[in-house]
Amino acid sequence: MTQPPGRTSPTVYLLRVDGHLDPHWSSWFGELRLTQEDDGTTSLTAVVSDQAELHGLLAKIRDLGITLISLEALDMTTTVPAARRARGTT
Repeated sequence: MTQPPGRTSPTVYLLRVDGHLDPHWSSWFGELRLTQEDDGTTSLTAVVSDQAELHGLLAKIRDLGITLISLEALDMTTTVPAARRARGTT
């Protein structure tokens, strides 16, 4: 499968879910960053290598019965350094 113009693998995704997830879920989801937002939602930021990995992440959200509010592919030029810091890599 080809990537849309301007999109390269891996991609950083921002998922918003309803409710506050405890930070211990971060390891269960695979290396991603959980942020509890003031509006009662949780943001999950993840570097995803391909569509299969994205679908696996979405399946975990479904399996927990968590309501997915939004899914957004972020700009790699500004988010990759931050995502790597969140994973502890450079």
